[in-house]
Amino acid sequence: MPINKNALIRYQTLDRCFGNPGRRFFIEDLLEAVNLALSEEYPDSNGIKRRQLFEDIKFMESEKGWSVELDKIAYGKKKYYRYLDHNFSINNKPINEMEAEQIKSALLVLSRFKGTPQFEWIEELMPKLSQAFGFVQSDREIIGFDSNQYLKGIEYLGTLFNAILYKKVLEIEYQSFKSDKPDVSIIHPYYLKQYNNRWFLFGQIERFDTLSIRSLDRIENIKEIKGEYLENTDYDFSEYFDDIIGITKPKGAKVEIIELHFSPKQYPYVLTKPLHHSQKKKILDENGLTITIEVIPNYELKSQLLSFGKEVKVISPLWLKNEIIEMASPT
Repeated sequence: MPINKNALIRYQTLDRCFGNPGRRFFIEDLLEAVNLALSEEYPDSNGIKRRQLFEDIKFMESEKGWSVELDKIAYGKKKYYRYLDHNFSINNKPINEMEAEQIKSALLVLSRFKGTPQFEWIEELMPKLSQAFGFVQSDREIIGFDSNQYLKGIEYLGTLFNAILYKKVLEIEYQSFKSDKPDVSIIHPYYLKQYNNRWFLFGQIERFDTLSIRSLDRIENIKEIKGEYLENTDYDFSEYFDDIIGITKPKGAKVEIIELHFSPKQYPYVLTKPLHHSQKKKILDENGLTITIEVIPNYELKSQLLSFGKEVKVISPLWLKNEIIEMASPT
């Protein structure tokens, strides 16, 4: 179980108290110091009680913690706490079992990027970390991620990431599926997003007024150029995708309530993997499942509905129902 930020603040505070030879820290003093540190980080925090404090001390003394050795010195009817070794600190001790598990989990995530251009350092870093921390290497794969390191255009991922981070202007040679030859554009890159196993770049192309999207697998060449970077002041990408499925947001389109009916064969999958975070169950019976989602209708929504085939019916809005019927009809 990972150590959260709240717990880490408590352990670090106790570490400073135990290592302070110039003051006697009784339980009341330790509790006050911990709650003061918590209030500085979380102003609305109510702090912790004595029971939690004793549990924190017990954890720090355990092997799962840092195996700290405390001197509990009697003083009248009370006792105060300090490290037996005045030079000891949990920050100077090798990582504990819980921290090791956190690092191993992080390495597992990093392994997703192995083989990706500009992430070659992971190949060298992972064995070094595993050896340094004594991690046991498995002789077989035990987890797989839905990724493709051979995907066309992925070689530009690191370049684009750095361009966004350091606010660089780029010249991109791009050939869309609709064009016979590549188009060259000056773009101010803002955001990278993966959808449906493809990577997409969002940015401002100088000759357009609206946000542009470029698929990395259609990029032919990228070149950094001199120029003043146009800051992104119009789009908050932490919220930009909240009301859509996929990546495209049609100009002028608004959020609509989409009502869908899924067959008994399909509905268990839709219940366990919702189409959108706004999905609400309306009717569930022997005839299937009826749900609503509140999204801006776009190309990705229509594609997803078509992928269900006869297992889904659009109930409303009527215009979307008719459009899906027309798209599904053989020509």
